[in-house]
Amino acid sequence: MIPTLEQIDELHHKIAPSEAAYDLVHTHCVIVSRIARALAHRQNALFMRRCTLPAGSPELDRDPDSAGASLLTLGTPADASGDASGTRTDVPQLDFAVAPSDDITGGRVPPRLIDERLVTIGGLLHDIGTYQVFKHDGNDGEPLKFSGKQYIKHGLLGYEYLLENGVDESIAQFARNHTGVGLTREDVERQGLPLPPADYVPVNLEQETVMVADKYNSKSLPPKFVTAEAYTRRAAKFGEENRRRWLELLDQYGVFDVRPMAAEYHMIVI
Repeated sequence: MIPTLEQIDELHHKIAPSEAAYDLVHTHCVIVSRIARALAHRQNALFMRRCTLPAGSPELDRDPDSAGASLLTLGTPADASGDASGTRTDVPQLDFAVAPSDDITGGRVPPRLIDERLVTIGGLLHDIGTYQVFKHDGNDGEPLKFSGKQYIKHGLLGYEYLLENGVDESIAQFARNHTGVGLTREDVERQGLPLPPADYVPVNLEQETVMVADKYNSKSLPPKFVTAEAYTRRAAKFGEENRRRWLELLDQYGVFDVRPMAAEYHMIVI
């Protein structure tokens, strides 16, 4: 089945070990779903304008490395490498043909339209497996805490839970394929992760959109929003290839400004 919003909420409540756990995980899923829908809407708007964009527009072909670096400097305070206006002078600046929208700046024309309904559903269910990887789940008198060793399994556990409850494979895969910027079989084997050796990467644009959106919000207590620049630093901890892949995703989807949504949810921004 392709679950309705009511069925999605039932799936969360069915597996949540406590109300506190539900509030944490479900709120994160709602946030990611909203961001993913915004990213998809922006991509679709670019796709619809693909024939009218001026030749040479950044929304068309460009180098992902320089584009990603330029996007990350938006709003960066002036420092040794900037001028008095706060604009970085050590990287090329991009002159986008399409004005920011949906709190997103930049982005590149996608190969096709993205299904915003599937993105919404996938975002609401992508982290449902995290209910199964709590060390303290809200029932033992201790503050909520995830199990560091088991956490990497949450995507696969969520995938299996959704299939067991009759959810269509196309939706269950949102849970399986969203971790980091995509876990390859090589990543699993090289890092000795407690997962069956396989690729856990998005297989379509909808899954990729949710994966990107997930990087902008963290469930680590206290829950927080993560800027594109902050996640770039986090991605770099797993190697240059991981960082480069994130910059390529920023090039494609643009940079989401987390500040308005962070204020709405009264969360900090890192």
